[in-house]
Amino acid sequence: MNPLVGIIQFPGSNCEYETEKAARFYGLNTRILRWNESVETLSHVDAYILPGGFSYQDRVRAGALAAKLPLFDIIQASNEKGKPILGICNGCQILAETGLLNPVSNTPNLEVALGPNQTQDSLCGFICDWVYVKPMRPKENKWTCLFEESDCLPIPINHAEGRFVLSESAQKTYASHTHFVYCDAMGHVCPESNPNGSFANLAGLSNPFGNILGMMPHPERASFIKQIPTWLISPFSDMKRHFSQVNGPWEKLFLSLKASL
Repeated sequence: MNPLVGIIQFPGSNCEYETEKAARFYGLNTRILRWNESVETLSHVDAYILPGGFSYQDRVRAGALAAKLPLFDIIQASNEKGKPILGICNGCQILAETGLLNPVSNTPNLEVALGPNQTQDSLCGFICDWVYVKPMRPKENKWTCLFEESDCLPIPINHAEGRFVLSESAQKTYASHTHFVYCDAMGHVCPESNPNGSFANLAGLSNPFGNILGMMPHPERASFIKQIPTWLISPFSDMKRHFSQVNGPWEKLFLSLKASL
């Protein structure tokens, strides 16, 4: 039987079905699982995706309430077994709140937070836009092993609290693990390509053992060429204009997981 990828549906999730559609298109065996399924059901999963949305209406702060669910005893036990875990947008915020998105060690310590978006010293509110990111050290993570550092990938962001804030110890260690950074259309990492004031242009971050990845942009919304705007400066926009293929820029995320299971 094919390994099973569980997509966890929280109260307030709104990206679970499009995430499942993308994952299935690229050959993964998936099932949407509610946050309160039985321990047996939630444990017998080979990989987990925490999708985007607004779990518990982002009360207190994004991801804070979902992170306190009994589910995360199971997720932590699965992490200790090396099972792949991906958090997208709200899922990334939840991972940060649990302490699992920790670049210092594989223990659930709070070393990473997602703060309100800001430009320089001013808060800028909710951002819904297309950006570009590039992977750093992609071969060291189960979710990114098929990417190359030369990749420059268009992707949408939709968040109000997407600014990565790292502890001093995390700031010293994050660069030695897989991460995504915001860049411009040519792949240059610069302050101008940072949409939300995130530390070091961070768009996504791995744990030290390469089985966990949290990212604020939405790969499921850029998994097919039809989703890519033609106005972007990208080879993928050219492909859309010429109807040359179906697969989008983020197929490698799902194919990387498939290759790792």
